[in-house]
Amino acid sequence: MTYRSSWMTEELDVFRDQFRKFLAKDLAPHAETWRKQKMVDRSAWRALGEMGALLPSVPEAYGGLGAAFAYDAAVIEDIESVVPEVTTGVSVHSGIVAHYILNYGSEEQKRRWLPKMASGEFIGAIAMTEPGTGSDLQGVRTTARKQGNNYVINGQKTFITNGQAADLVIVVARTGGPGAKGLSLIVVETADNDGFRRGRNLDKIGLNASDTSELFFDNAVAPPENLLGGEEGSGFVQLMQQLPQERLLLAIGAVASMERAIKLTADYTKERKAFGQPIIEFQNTAFTLAERKTEATIARVFVDWCIERLIAGELDTVTASMAKWWCSQKQVETADECLQLHGGYGYMQEYPISRMFVDARIQKIYGGTNEIMKLLIARSL
Repeated sequence: MTYRSSWMTEELDVFRDQFRKFLAKDLAPHAETWRKQKMVDRSAWRALGEMGALLPSVPEAYGGLGAAFAYDAAVIEDIESVVPEVTTGVSVHSGIVAHYILNYGSEEQKRRWLPKMASGEFIGAIAMTEPGTGSDLQGVRTTARKQGNNYVINGQKTFITNGQAADLVIVVARTGGPGAKGLSLIVVETADNDGFRRGRNLDKIGLNASDTSELFFDNAVAPPENLLGGEEGSGFVQLMQQLPQERLLLAIGAVASMERAIKLTADYTKERKAFGQPIIEFQNTAFTLAERKTEATIARVFVDWCIERLIAGELDTVTASMAKWWCSQKQVETADECLQLHGGYGYMQEYPISRMFVDARIQKIYGGTNEIMKLLIARSL
């Protein structure tokens, strides 16, 4: 029986058919170059914008398609399945940064930034993590103080996706006292901002085409109208409200990665022979793939249910945390088992499974570590 996601529509079928062809023809041939240069070309961002793949669930008035979140889910699934080098950057730009602006921005902010993000002219990033602050956002030390007609921002951020390319960065900064109530979200436009500096494009063990940066703010400036939400001290609440969608996006990518790993490995084991027969005919190989296919199907059905809940406005933080930790854990396990079935070839970088293995590992860390996910779930018991 062929499974079809409950949120799929005929209109989305047409979009995805053209989108997959575009990804395979126009983007996938450049993937190796992007991995070597540690960044996706800006031309790819513009091409994605022309396809309507950036900000699809943002209203048409702001440059999007005005579609449901199902379009975001489909875009992430298809990118992860065809050219996973682009997944992380697009997910942050389109599924996270744009929705902070959409949900908390003023009408002027939305009209100023979202159309450029939808077209791929502007690339967005969000700067939460600091050298001493990861999952505990209440410990943020970067400050934003009003001086004259501007916020003056000082501090350092690290592990920032799209950091090298970003034209605008949503900065989590302390505008007030200690704790959650002192945090605000301020959009820093990077062009001609003398106090803003990009550090290294960090060397990672995986996700090599995704630029990940240190960012430095040394009296960087942002006008007061770049504050999201209209009043200071709303940042932590805004961050918490957006977490279900952010964590669901990670789960969606994890499921697509699992399914791709299983398909690649099934195809490989049908062709590769040992002791005179295809290795898929060995019971260990067949049983391992059977287990992984079962888990991928369970993950798919659960994530599809979560997508339905998000579209209905009913996805809560606990359920999204379940999806994030379980799917990312299974993604890592699946990549490991599938690499093993490739034998020595699985350890060679020219085989996709080797890259999937190292790329998967970060999924258990970013977006809130899986240990934090379990803590959030445990609090609901």
